[in-house]
Amino acid sequence: MTGKTICITLFLMLFVFGGCNSTHQVEVKPVEIKPIHITIDVNVKVDKALDDFFSDIDDAEESIPTE
Repeated sequence: MTGKTICITLFLMLFVFGGCNSTHQVEVKPVEIKPIHITIDVNVKVDKALDDFFSDIDDAEESIPTE
């Protein structure tokens, strides 16, 4: 009787643990990349400051007589 009980127990364990199987599937969708347009106006302030800085030099060059 013990052999029969062991067989039944093994069969029940196989039946119970056989149902514990799970599968997972992950889908990777394509990534959409859009262009980014950035406009930065930093040079305007620097350009004006350089014009003011070099304006006295430009005026001096105009007043120097050339031979």
